[in-house]
Amino acid sequence: FKTNRIVLGQSVQSPAKGNLLLTISHHFGKINSGIYNLFGLDQSTIRLGLDYGVTDRLSLGIGRSTYQKNFDGLIKYKIARQQSGGGFPLSISYFGSMNINTMKWENPNLKNYTWTKLSYVNQLLVARKINKEISVQLTFSHLHYNLVKRIIDRNDVFAAGLGGRIKLSKHTSINAEYHALLPGQTADDFFNSLSVGLDMETGGHVFQLFCTNSFPIFERGFIAETSGYWTKGDVYFGFNITRTFSLSGKKG
Repeated sequence: FKTNRIVLGQSVQSPAKGNLLLTISHHFGKINSGIYNLFGLDQSTIRLGLDYGVTDRLSLGIGRSTYQKNFDGLIKYKIARQQSGGGFPLSISYFGSMNINTMKWENPNLKNYTWTKLSYVNQLLVARKINKEISVQLTFSHLHYNLVKRIIDRNDVFAAGLGGRIKLSKHTSINAEYHALLPGQTADDFFNSLSVGLDMETGGHVFQLFCTNSFPIFERGFIAETSGYWTKGDVYFGFNITRTFSLSGKKG
């Protein structure tokens, strides 16, 4: 994969040692919102993210989303790398994040606790480059909410994802991913996330243009809180712009 995300979700890739990855993500509103909202262009949510390669295997990151005014701290570690010539056949990475919703308290007169706004994501990313044109990845996700809204809601949510990339040329590819929630209360309230996009690499930048039924950009949001439905026209156009800066003086 060209960058650290397939579309919305994490890929097994991470910045090399000494490299800083700046990601600007932007989703417009629903395309079916009509001409009054210029088919979604009047609405938006944004995430700004920074990921730094501590080593060639370990990276740390931080991000801020306008959705729920969410801050997230990230860690990714490459457990194994695919090798050619009869070596190890898979690339495997661990991804973890801690999120905090910083919206104002719904009832400030109550005794509120900051820990109730925290949530966590753990993912195992397993990928394989099939040939020069095709790469696929399985994503296994566990999400934990410190506090849920209703007694019937689950604090722990599980999901399985499938993503892939088809290379069109040296600098362009079609990417897609799907995250399926396991059956349960959360799965009944929300829909599975489906995203399809086009990647374009230009020097140190990677541009990702895509359509998705997920309005949130960070992992907990689009995996467990997707409210859009493709067949009803609840589709959001968005893009990621990724720029790599070499802080070590070496090219990544």
